[in-house]
Parts: sequence; C-alpha cells; structure tokens
Amino acid sequence: MKKISFRPAVAGDLPGIVAMLADDDLGKHREDLSTPLNKAYVDSFIAIGSDPNQLLAVVENENLLLGCLQLTFVPGLSRLGMLRGQIESVRVAAEHRAEGLGRMMFEWAIEECRSRGCGLVQLTTDKSRTDALQFYESLGFTASHEGMKLLL
Repeated sequence: MKKISFRPAVAGDLPGIVAMLADDDLGKHREDLSTPLNKAYVDSFIAIGSDPNQLLAVVENENLLLGCLQLTFVPGLSRLGMLRGQIESVRVAAEHRAEGLGRMMFEWAIEECRSRGCGLVQLTTDKSRTDALQFYESLGFTASHEGMKLLL
C-alpha cells in the first residue's frame, strides 16, 4: 500500500461502507445489500453527518476504500464530566485483512478521541468475535464492564 489516508466519509462511500458492514458472519444477516441502497442507510448517513458528536470515517489508499469506523463523542456527568470516545462499526475490507490496517485504524481513532478531549475510549464487540476480543486487548483495552443490549 502506497499511502493510507483517513477522512470523513462522503455519500459516495456509502455503498462500500454497507458492503463492508455486511461482509462477516454477523453482518450478512443484519445488513441490506439491495440496489438501490436502502433509504435507511442514507437517512442515517445524513443524521451522522449533521451531528458534531459523530464521525464516520473511511480509510483509503489511492481512492480504494480499505476500511471504515464510526466515532461517537459522548459527553457525560460521571468522572467529572469526562468526554468519552465510542468506537463502532469497525471494518476492514476482506482483501486487506491481516495487513496491520486494523491496528492503524485504532491508533488513528484513539488519537482522534484524544485530540477532541476524550478521557477514555470504549467499544463493544459481539462475544462470538473471539479474535476481535484478543485484538482489542492487544491494543490495551480491558474487558472492565459487561455490556447488554435490548433490541426494540
């Protein structure tokens, strides 16, 4: 790879982002790859872009989409009003996995959180993703809390 760059996602990236979200055992059952793109993705993209506490970012190399992630900057009262960075929807294009790109993406995301004044960075991952859990631990994340979800 010649030059990796990180940037905010633009509307033209959306089909590639959705394809990456769908390209794993969990995503293939919850994402919609229909054409034209499901309006729910477009609406969500617009909402993310209009919220200053959200950053949908892509990683590219010579205009080739390699990965994506979403950062949410969460203000809160606990920990003396500490701002938290939440990392979600991290994906690396299948043909570029195991090249160190995920580590570079997390290093970039953590630095982005630090530069915005976050005092901690957090994430959730599906318990079935044991490789991802080991990867996050190798980055210094600790499984300090038990996360729970309620589908509505």
